[in-house]
Amino acid sequence: MLKKHLWKIIIAGVVILLAGSIAYSQYVGKQADEGVVATPHIKGNPEASVTLVEYSDFQCPACAQFYPYIKDLVDEYNDSLRFEYRHFPLVNIHPQATPAARAAEAASQQGKFWEMHDKLFEEQNVWSKAANPSAYFNQYAEEIGLDTNLFKRHLNSSILHDVVNEGFNDARDRGFTGTPTFLLNDQLMEFTTFDEFRAAIVAAIEENEEIPSN
Repeated sequence: MLKKHLWKIIIAGVVILLAGSIAYSQYVGKQADEGVVATPHIKGNPEASVTLVEYSDFQCPACAQFYPYIKDLVDEYNDSLRFEYRHFPLVNIHPQATPAARAAEAASQQGKFWEMHDKLFEEQNVWSKAANPSAYFNQYAEEIGLDTNLFKRHLNSSILHDVVNEGFNDARDRGFTGTPTFLLNDQLMEFTTFDEFRAAIVAAIEENEEIPSN
C-alpha cells in the first residue's frame, strides 16, 4: 500500500511539473509573439514589372554562391527589378537551415532582414559547422546593430516559426525539390551557368523597358 501511495504522489508530481512546463512554454511563446508582424522580404523596386523570386536555404552552398550575383543584379537594376526572398530550408540535409531562417526573421522584426541575410551567407562556412549556431546568430545580431535581447525573444516566436514553415510548404506544393529555385515573372527558371541566369533576367528587364506604356 505504501509503495502504491508513493507512486500516486510521484505521478501527481510529474503531472504538475508537465502542466507547469506547458504553461511556461505558452507564456514564453506569447511573449515572443508580442508585436511580431510577418512581412514579405523584397529588395529593389516593389512596383517593378519584372519580379525575381528565390526559394532559398541559408545553409545551402549553392545558395551562398548565387548570393553575390543576385546582390549585384539588384544593385545594378534597382529601379527595374523586384526581388523577393522566400524560405525553403532543406531540413533533411541542412539541419541548421531552419534556425538560420528564424534568425533572419527575428532580425526582420527590427528592420534588418537583409543585413542578417547577408551575414548568414557570408559567414555560412562558420555557423553551419556548429552543433548549435545560436552563439553565432547572437553575434551577428550584435554586429548589425540589433537589440539582442529583443532578437533572442523573437527567435522563439511561433508566428515567425510558421512563416518559415509556410515558405517550405509553398515550395513543396509547387513541386520544388532543391535550392536555389528561381521564378522569373512567375515562370520557373532553367539555366546551367551564372551567365545564363543573369542574361535571362537582364533580357526580361530590357524587354519590359521597350514596351511602350499606355
